[in-house]
Amino acid sequence: MGKMIEEFNSYRSKMNDRIMETSNTNMKRFLALDTTTYADGALDVKTKEMLGLVASMVLRCDDCIKYHLGKCHEEGVNHAEMNEIFMIANLVGGSIVIPHYRRALEYWEELNKD
Repeated sequence: MGKMIEEFNSYRSKMNDRIMETSNTNMKRFLALDTTTYADGALDVKTKEMLGLVASMVLRCDDCIKYHLGKCHEEGVNHAEMNEIFMIANLVGGSIVIPHYRRALEYWEELNKD
């Protein structure tokens, strides 16, 4: 696993633990809702993660983009699928998404180095 991925996962895990220690019931419920929303249902997990990635890119949240890229990788999204995901995000989000696309592509390539 590359340094960029290790740093992101380590920080995310550490701070999620901290949030769970200090948050109120509403935040804990929100996080549980997030977890259950991405579980298998009428749509499979892979499809939901691809949708989450497009939404994250359009909303320009680099942390969310990295998270969903990792999940897409785990779910077996291939390079051709990822290129289409990137194109949809850029089409929907417009040129403002391009800087996030650059960082997403860099992270995706890091995920696929193994």
